[in-house]
Amino acid sequence: MYKPLQKSYKGLFPFKVGTTSYIYPDNIIPNVRMLAPYLDEVELVIFESRKASNLPSEADIEQLVHIGNVESLGYNVHLPIDISLGRNDASIRDHGVAVASKVISLTRPLDPSTYTLHLSLDGCCGERQADVEQWKGQLRESLERILPTSVSAEKISVETLDYPFELVEEIVETLELSICLDIGHLILYGYSVADYILRYLSRTSIIHLHGLKNGQDHLSLAALSEQELGEILGLMKGFSGTVSIEVFSFHDLAESLGVLEKWRIQH
Repeated sequence: MYKPLQKSYKGLFPFKVGTTSYIYPDNIIPNVRMLAPYLDEVELVIFESRKASNLPSEADIEQLVHIGNVESLGYNVHLPIDISLGRNDASIRDHGVAVASKVISLTRPLDPSTYTLHLSLDGCCGERQADVEQWKGQLRESLERILPTSVSAEKISVETLDYPFELVEEIVETLELSICLDIGHLILYGYSVADYILRYLSRTSIIHLHGLKNGQDHLSLAALSEQELGEILGLMKGFSGTVSIEVFSFHDLAESLGVLEKWRIQH
């Protein structure tokens, strides 16, 4: 039997608080069952590649719907990170479109608050795409293929990664997508958290919040200094979307929730 959280954090913050579906060393359903009584949302981390897949079955989706109804739990879906919608190879783009569309269709009964998507700039063999404009055009084409049959545009949240978000800002605005502000990524790659929050918070549907230390991210929020975390949370004032504590262990989740609650009490 896994250790549960010690209290419920549902409705405790101005935003909806959640975490990933990999807090316990088990599959998605057991994780959701353990987390459902305590959080507003669970981020379903989905992967499907040629090597491995955790794609839920239709029966799994029915269970998740039931858990959500009983526990007043919402979901958001992180689409597979190993798909590429901007690569020069059309077959790779086709595969990415097919996988994203499949996951969106399968999880639609959950009515997720958002589907978070990585628009990777990596090309073949881990190298950067040489022609950024070509990459952007191919990204847009792929997204336009996903949207008409899958989901409304604002339900897709494009995540901040290791490149300046300005590269995809026009695509996001033109297609009326939303944004996933990954605070840990911004800090890790040296971008101004304040600038990004001030510029993009109005289009943001979900924030990924996690600590980092010595170049390692997805750690407990305790890895951030009180001043750093306080500045971040202060800039988020008025945000009512989802904040997903994007960690992958019970210890990091429990500690992070404690840090957030302490901040709430002090402010």
